[in-house]
Amino acid sequence: QVQLVESGGGLVQAGGSLRLSCAASGRRFGRDVMGWFRQAPGKEREFVAAINWNGGSTYYADSVKGRFTISRDNAKNTVYLQMNTLKPEDTAVYYCAGDRNGPFGSSSSRDYDYWGQGTQVTVSS
Repeated sequence: QVQLVESGGGLVQAGGSLRLSCAASGRRFGRDVMGWFRQAPGKEREFVAAINWNGGSTYYADSVKGRFTISRDNAKNTVYLQMNTLKPEDTAVYYCAGDRNGPFGSSSSRDYDYWGQGTQVTVSS
C-alpha cells in the first residue's frame, strides 16, 4: 500500500511561484505513473499534470502548460510540481495521485489508484 503526503502549499500573490512536493511510502512508487490534480470550491476535480515512471514523459493540462513543471525523484520517492506565474484561478486544493497501470500519464482521475490528502494553494490578486 502506497501512502502519499503533499506539502508546499500556501498563500502567494499572483505572478508568484510555489513548489509542491508529494512524498510516497511504499516500494512500488518508482513503477507508477504519478499525477497532480486540483479541485477548487464548487468545481470538479481536474487534471493538472502527469509523469511516467522514469520521468521521460510528461503531460499537462492546457491551462498550466508553460507555467507548471512536473518532475520526480524515484530515489527520494518524491514527485514535484513547480508552479510559476501563478494566477488567482489556480487557487485550489492540489492532490497527488498514483496510477499502477500506466505506462502513460492519464488525465482521468478514475485511472488513479491511490491519492494523497491534498494541500491548499491560494493565489491572491
